[in-house]
Amino acid sequence: MTTRSIRGAAALTRAAAAVGAASAGASQHRLLRAALRNPRAGTSSPWLSEVLTGRRWPSIPSVANGAAGARLVSSAAAVATSAAREEGSRGARFLPGDVVLYQYEACPFCNKVKAFLDYYKIPYKVVEVNPINKKEIKWSDYKKVPILMVDGKQMNDSSAIIDQLFEKIRPDELAENEEERKWRGWVDNHLVHVLSPNIYRTPSEALESFDYITTHGNFSFMERLIAKYSGAAAMYMVSKKLKKRHNITDERAALYEAAETWVDALKGRPFCGGAEPNLADLAVFGVLRPIRHLQSGKDMVEHTRIGEWYDRMQHAVGNSTRAMTQSWQESREKI
Repeated sequence: MTTRSIRGAAALTRAAAAVGAASAGASQHRLLRAALRNPRAGTSSPWLSEVLTGRRWPSIPSVANGAAGARLVSSAAAVATSAAREEGSRGARFLPGDVVLYQYEACPFCNKVKAFLDYYKIPYKVVEVNPINKKEIKWSDYKKVPILMVDGKQMNDSSAIIDQLFEKIRPDELAENEEERKWRGWVDNHLVHVLSPNIYRTPSEALESFDYITTHGNFSFMERLIAKYSGAAAMYMVSKKLKKRHNITDERAALYEAAETWVDALKGRPFCGGAEPNLADLAVFGVLRPIRHLQSGKDMVEHTRIGEWYDRMQHAVGNSTRAMTQSWQESREKI
């Protein structure tokens, strides 16, 4: 079953719920029945194609005595259950034996990659890079994170990594559409630049952020103490320069505006991808995930409409497929 079919099944389940009491225009009712038997058949109808891709919400009046609606709901549930089983192994066509991510735990670009791996159920190990000496990536000519090793092959740069993996997972999928490409670019060129001025906005928020970073990072006890306080002080100052560089007057206002811009971009859909998340959804979710429980993330959810979408994404992505944190020595032995 293709991704389009899976998305179609979810849309048809919603359509069936709308049918509950009811019998639509007979022609739409017949189309829904045909699509439940074969979701790919929906491409012959412009109306149903929009339903299948999540661009239209079916509006269906009632079916006499509710009997037809009940049968349709039952059929839709069966299709959706089958689709869910397929969805549980989204990456079944691409099953790498060894995936290792070199990262900083709080890095938004690293978290983009992790959101993608988690959503497509690709197990991966993590090597936490020490940002002070970067000894874990001294073997690499490329000195930034994320670096992803897939069965011994090195991949660099978050967007390039995701593009390469998606091509392997969905070789038959059409290239991303203009909307998806636009919002992925917005994440890299705008949203990420709003984050640092927010998470290091005040001395207390900078300390909160570095407490998270050093707790999850690859630090000895003394390194953690030094990094927490010196790093927080340094990033508090750096954030002011970043704020000026990116023409940000009010950090929180910029964050709230970005969140509202994204919600507006959804145009009432559950996800930018329609019935299911696309790469733009995963990119936004990935970069926001590490700040969600910091003060800046709490404020963002409280003061904007993004919370409902974030919760839907959290449910859609599901549990992390992160297998373990690998030691530097173990990772070097495999290179």
